[in-house]
Amino acid sequence: MAAGLLLVLSGPSGVGKTTIAHEMLRRFGGYFSVSATTRPPTSDEKSGVDYSFVAPEVFQNMIDQNLFIEFAQVFGRSWYGTPRQPVDAALARGELAVLDIDVQGAELVRDKYPDMLGIFILPPSEESLLTRLRQRGREDESAIQRRFRESTIEMQRARDNGIYNAFVLNDDLSAAIEEVACLVAERLKSQVTQRTQ
Repeated sequence: MAAGLLLVLSGPSGVGKTTIAHEMLRRFGGYFSVSATTRPPTSDEKSGVDYSFVAPEVFQNMIDQNLFIEFAQVFGRSWYGTPRQPVDAALARGELAVLDIDVQGAELVRDKYPDMLGIFILPPSEESLLTRLRQRGREDESAIQRRFRESTIEMQRARDNGIYNAFVLNDDLSAAIEEVACLVAERLKSQVTQRTQ
């Protein structure tokens, strides 16, 4: 049976996870998991591309039917979840399936998919993370400060929980992309070797 690779990318907002995820798909092919969420879209987001925006009752129905790999209420506000079926289908086809999720979600995924490749993307420094959050221009200063505090807590949790295979510093995007690509290529190669033995 073909078995693909589940790649879980985590890291604070603005650290470049999505850019890295899409570059992995460009190089290796596969499926990018679009999370479902109950929050409303921003003006530049498209449903089915950035997120699947669903009503709270639809999200609850998906929980009741066990349609998520993982789900959580984030920061006490909106719900987010990773739909199970498209990820399992990609893995069954022997493809790369990429999840861009937070640390809490990654912990739940590791329980269900122990062979996942977990990579946490780190900013060069906390100061640079704060600068990146401001440069995005999406939120006011109080929201930026809240997101920054949450990010520092999440980075510490990622270091402590032992579920990530690697931490990649993104102080140069092309170098970070190459490092992640090498980790993915190594894992894919070792899976092929194991299957042929």
